[in-house]
Amino acid sequence: MERKLYKLVKKLAILYYRFLCLVLPVNQKRVVFDSSLGKSYAGNPKYIYEYLVANGYDIKWDCIWFYEKDKYNIPGMSRQVQYGRMRYLYYMATAKIWVFDNRQPEFLIRRKDTYYIQTWHGTPLKKLALDMEDVFMVGETDINEYKKHFTKNVQTWDYLISQNAFSSETFARAFDFHKKMLEIGYPRNDILFRDNNEEAIKRHKKMLGLPTDKKIILYAPTWRDNQMYRRGEYKFTLAMDLDRMQKEFGADSVILLRTHYYIADMLDFSQYEGFVFNASQYEDVSRLYLASDLCITDYSSVFFDYANLKRPLLFFAYDYDAYAD
Repeated sequence: MERKLYKLVKKLAILYYRFLCLVLPVNQKRVVFDSSLGKSYAGNPKYIYEYLVANGYDIKWDCIWFYEKDKYNIPGMSRQVQYGRMRYLYYMATAKIWVFDNRQPEFLIRRKDTYYIQTWHGTPLKKLALDMEDVFMVGETDINEYKKHFTKNVQTWDYLISQNAFSSETFARAFDFHKKMLEIGYPRNDILFRDNNEEAIKRHKKMLGLPTDKKIILYAPTWRDNQMYRRGEYKFTLAMDLDRMQKEFGADSVILLRTHYYIADMLDFSQYEGFVFNASQYEDVSRLYLASDLCITDYSSVFFDYANLKRPLLFFAYDYDAYAD
C-alpha cells in the first residue's frame, strides 16, 4: 500500500512540475540552492551564496535555499523552502539558475531558459559513476541502471566546477560530461585561505566548543561500502584506540571526530567527555579543518582540501588490503 501511494504521489509531482513549466515564465532573477539534497547548509553552494550576499546580490536577486527538515541560520535576504514539497517544485520550475552539489531527481528537467551549475562535493579519489563496477547507494540496486540514470542526469548540467586538471579529466570521463568545465577551485575552500590566521582560528575553536589551549587532532575517516546494515545504510567501526590516544596525548590534545554523512551510527563517546568531540553532524567541515592542528584520515578526499592549510596529514589506512579493490 505504501509503495503504491509513493508511486502515485511521485506521478502527481511529475505532472505538477511539467504543468508549471508549461504555464509559468522563468523568473530572470531567481536562483535556487541546496546542499546534499537539502540535508545541510554547507559546501560549495553555501560559499557561492555567501559571496553573493557579501556583494549585495541577495537584495537584487530572489535567492531560495532548500532545506530537508529544519530551516538553517542563513545570512542575507534569501527565503527557505522545504525540499520536495509543492513550493519546492514551483521554485525549481521558475528559477533562472540552479546551484546544487548533488544530482536532483531525474524528472526535474531543466528548462531551456534555465542554467544549471553543478558544483559537486569532493575530489574524485574513489571511483565515481561510469568508473564504478558496483553500487550500494540508497535506491540503487543495478549498476547498469545507475549509470544510465546518472549520465541522463548529467546531460542537464550546463556547468561543472572542478578543483584542478586531475578532477577535470576524471569528471569528464566518469560523468560523461562534455559541456563547460569551470576549473576554478572549490568555493568552499576559499575560507581556508581567508581564515588561516591566529585570530580566526581561535574564533572557530570557540564557536565549535573546542579548548583553545590544546592541540586539536581531527580524525576524518570515510565510509566503507563493505560495512553496512543493509544496502545504503552504512555502519562504522571505530578502529582508533581512544583509550591509548587519551593516555598518550590527553594532557595537551583532544580528538575532533568527523565521520562521513552516509554513516548511520550514532557513536557514544560519553566516557571520553572532554577528550573526544564528535562533530559528525556539524554541517561545515571547512571550519573543522581550520580549528585543527593535524588531520588523520584514510581514503577520504578531505585530504585534498586539508592540504591547502599546509598542516600535517596522517593516513590511517588500517584496512587497505580489504578496501583497495
